[in-house]
Amino acid sequence: MLSGIFAWALPFFLILLVSVVADAQGGGGAPRELWCVGKNNAEDAALQSALDWTCGPGGADCGPIQKGGPCYDASDLQRTASFAFNNYCTKHGFSDETCNFGNTAALTSLNPSHSNCKFPSSLSTGTANFSGAATDGSDTSDLTSNSSIAHQSGRASIAIHLLFAVLLIF
Repeated sequence: MLSGIFAWALPFFLILLVSVVADAQGGGGAPRELWCVGKNNAEDAALQSALDWTCGPGGADCGPIQKGGPCYDASDLQRTASFAFNNYCTKHGFSDETCNFGNTAALTSLNPSHSNCKFPSSLSTGTANFSGAATDGSDTSDLTSNSSIAHQSGRASIAIHLLFAVLLIF
């Protein structure tokens, strides 16, 4: 009887292990569409400084956020900075490093486009290089955590331990 359970359990755990490891290495699923946006908990002075750099020495195309442009919104600094940050990333790649701007920005999987203001994504530019956790920007906490990676590594560890436990039983 034990050999029957072992014959069933071993392939199950091997498939589970391969699946979890592939998922943890980014092989599980379609590429995620990402945007770079200003953090909602960033101070206005820091956002403005990052925006000034992005539109100046950073080389972002900030025409659409100028008066008369489709993304102009003088009343919302975070939205304005988000457009510039995202534009910068379309030129330099979407990653945790390029979407930082003095810790005032983060990657998100929610499209920040609004009315006539369209934000290109990592998939439309083909420059995705994501290694952290995406967020929708609605939380006021620090958006730089790698909790999704830690969660995947934890699942892989559990699968490996379960496999060894089954092998030890038999």
